[in-house]
Amino acid sequence: MEKLREYAQVVAEVRSGRLALPTSVNAALQLQQALADPDCHLEHAIRKVLAEPVLAARAVALANAAVFTRHGGPQVTSARAAVMRVGYRNLYSLASAMVVRQFGARIRDPQLRAKAEQLWRHCASVAALSHVLARDLTQIDPDTAMFAGVMHEVAGFYLLARADTMPGLLDDPDQRMGAMHEILSRELLAKLQVPEPVAAAIASLRGGAISIPPAGLRDTLLLAKRLAPQRAPLVWCDDAVLDRTAAVDAYLKGNRVIDTILFDSSAEAKSMSNALLV
Repeated sequence: MEKLREYAQVVAEVRSGRLALPTSVNAALQLQQALADPDCHLEHAIRKVLAEPVLAARAVALANAAVFTRHGGPQVTSARAAVMRVGYRNLYSLASAMVVRQFGARIRDPQLRAKAEQLWRHCASVAALSHVLARDLTQIDPDTAMFAGVMHEVAGFYLLARADTMPGLLDDPDQRMGAMHEILSRELLAKLQVPEPVAAAIASLRGGAISIPPAGLRDTLLLAKRLAPQRAPLVWCDDAVLDRTAAVDAYLKGNRVIDTILFDSSAEAKSMSNALLV
């Protein structure tokens, strides 16, 4: 009964708009909104990046990632050069990554904090793989796919943060946890102003199945989650549809196209993932 009351409390606060957002998330959101402004001038964007040392470091790391240096070019050593190389959309994704990670930054419980770090490693891997798969397999916009990968587990981070103040919230999860995760995901994506096509693809992950062959943003995310070396630490994040199924196994087994994509882009995916983990 206590667990049910806690579930109800978390769902009620989300549905009423009373999300427990830490101050650091609000600050990161302001940065995200500034970068989303179509009238945001280059100099203003650069000043915003310089005001956030972590974002500046990640921008420089991403600018030097293999995906942005595949055609050559000097190593980037400044935030100004990084902004110009990666562009506003990828900078927006990095700012979004700051927002997502801030949910886990205030967690005090060591075990929950470790799960938050593992979940972020999963998200970084999914984001990098989504970029590569979108570009070379599903033929959708790679930057959108990377952004969706960054944002797709925001509800998991929120639940980990709430569990830090509600001990036992995540113990012995049942089917209700998956439903609550879906509700949280929809509300948080709306609160964070994630564009509807991206939010819809993320919301449809739970209970979804990969089409054969994969197509569209949802399938790109599902396939990236399936191929990611780091699984999500929360069982309802990687539910049964991501486990091995005959159809997906048959599709992936000996698939030279996917094997070639993964082999040829391994350095790119690793460098992008590392940039998000800085």
